[in-house]
Amino acid sequence: MKIYLASAYSHPVKAVREDRFRDACKAAADIIRKGHICFSPIAHSHNIADYMENHNDSGYWVKQDMSFLESWADELWVLMIDGWKESKGIAAEVTRAVEIGIPVRYINRLT
Repeated sequence: MKIYLASAYSHPVKAVREDRFRDACKAAADIIRKGHICFSPIAHSHNIADYMENHNDSGYWVKQDMSFLESWADELWVLMIDGWKESKGIAAEVTRAVEIGIPVRYINRLT
């Protein structure tokens, strides 16, 4: 199964963003170990952003991430870490998944 892993990221404190990045990586690794294919926008994009101008421009990331969700994912899994309920990105991903009929699953920290 191809899993799109949504997780909270944005925060004004860099250390919080780093913690969320590590949580996403740990969860993605667990999903892969369980035999699934996983795309985590946070795990994939966190380091890439350092090499991009205007890396805080959410418009680019929304376009990038929604493309994976819409054309690739079998399911959307939401990682319920600190900030997930307030995340506008997760809300948009869940809304889009529901609109196009992709099942949504909510998971706790896996490791």
